[in-house]
Amino acid sequence: MLPARPLFRIPLPGGRELTLGERTLVMAIVNVTPDSFADGGERFDPDTAVADALRMVEQGADILDIGGESTRPGAPAVSEAEELRRVRPVLEGLRGRVEVPISIDTYKASVAAEAVALGAVIINDISAFANDPAIAGVVARTGAAAVLMHNRGRSAKIYEFAQYVDVIAEIRDDLAARVAAAERAGVRRGQLILDPGFGFAKRAEHSITALARLDELGVLDLPILSGPSRKSFLRLALGDLPPAERVWGTAAAVTASVLAGAHIVRVHDVGPMTHVARVADSIRGAAR
Repeated sequence: MLPARPLFRIPLPGGRELTLGERTLVMAIVNVTPDSFADGGERFDPDTAVADALRMVEQGADILDIGGESTRPGAPAVSEAEELRRVRPVLEGLRGRVEVPISIDTYKASVAAEAVALGAVIINDISAFANDPAIAGVVARTGAAAVLMHNRGRSAKIYEFAQYVDVIAEIRDDLAARVAAAERAGVRRGQLILDPGFGFAKRAEHSITALARLDELGVLDLPILSGPSRKSFLRLALGDLPPAERVWGTAAAVTASVLAGAHIVRVHDVGPMTHVARVADSIRGAAR
């Protein structure tokens, strides 16, 4: 018997609604950075990023996640001004050209606020509002949905915090604390989505275990986003393959995520992973 996947309807700015649970949604990664671990900066040019984002929608993307700062372990932080310089032309270039929801991948309140003003309706924060608590106010004020990702510490020293006795129980408890903090800041629980944060403050064995036990986050009664795409933990099984060659490993991790009850999978390779999610959804349906 597969874990249940509850249905959630998340209100979005502009009177829209994000329905989660009827099928797995595919969130496409659009990195507007020169130093992404997965694509080496191939979309640093905003025109390229816009063109690729439009193609991802054609390939089946349900959500576009635009990011202007690499958050790989050890990556240097960028200023708010530089992050906005990177993402603003992409958001402007997509405005009115896509119907799918746009997400902004940032932990900075000022970047989140401008992105929402430019049409983003989801704020994807790798720090779960911890790095810049003011971002919770942006979510509360604008009515945007928000992804709270499990993390500990900053990118430069992220592995110093990769110490767990029971990794999924600690992820669950840490996320519950961040949800409570968000609610105290005025964010409605119904705006929130949870991400276990594979690869963030976790060694490879921690991420594999968290994926294997992903369904245990269901007790928090919030939708789950899974982001295993091209992550380094896949090397436990694949060996030392570069990120671009981890597509088949990602496919296995996406399948595991869907069968465990994930509502959204965040991926680089949209076309293939859309097919993977559809087949995994059909298996879920047949297993009921």
